[in-house]
Amino acid sequence: MSDKTTSGIFKYLFDQNRPYSVTDIHMNLHKEYGKTAIQKSLDTLVEERKVLEKVYGKQKVYVVNQELHPKVEESELRSMDARIAQLTSELTGEGLALREAEGKLKALTSSLTSAQAKQALVECEDDIREKTEKLSQLKKLSGNVTADDRRRVQDQHRKSLGEWRKRKRITNDIVDAIMEGYPKKKKDLYEEVGLETDQDVGVTLPS
Repeated sequence: MSDKTTSGIFKYLFDQNRPYSVTDIHMNLHKEYGKTAIQKSLDTLVEERKVLEKVYGKQKVYVVNQELHPKVEESELRSMDARIAQLTSELTGEGLALREAEGKLKALTSSLTSAQAKQALVECEDDIREKTEKLSQLKKLSGNVTADDRRRVQDQHRKSLGEWRKRKRITNDIVDAIMEGYPKKKKDLYEEVGLETDQDVGVTLPS
């Protein structure tokens, strides 16, 4: 077994990020490496914790250690998303309120007596000034979240969803591979290994 063989097999597993058996790797790489060489390389990679081995009876499945892939803090993304949504909503609401007050001022000054118009003007100007100040404060707050910040949050959010999808696919592939030689139902396998589905914990993967 050569380092080139081990490196090639690790790169394939890392790039694909899916579980495979020795036979799968042998066939998918067009028989570039023999099964014996592949098994020895996998044993080395498992020992180095670069690859994880799952054994179910006579069935062995190998998948790259997910800790080697970049991690994204989902809690941070949710917090920034919520803050951006809140500021955007408040900014939009205050902008609408300001335009409504300006429209009311225009309507009143065109139909009231001079005295009434002056009083209404004072009231509306106070209202507009208050809303303008609040709008200005909100703009300053929203300015703290730059376009780069928004793009970074969106990129991280997409990466998190991608990581979620990949891990869910890996889990499903492992389960499907095990079920080929498992004598019971899939539900029994979940209970035996302590596996929870998205539905069990009340979450849904966004489309």
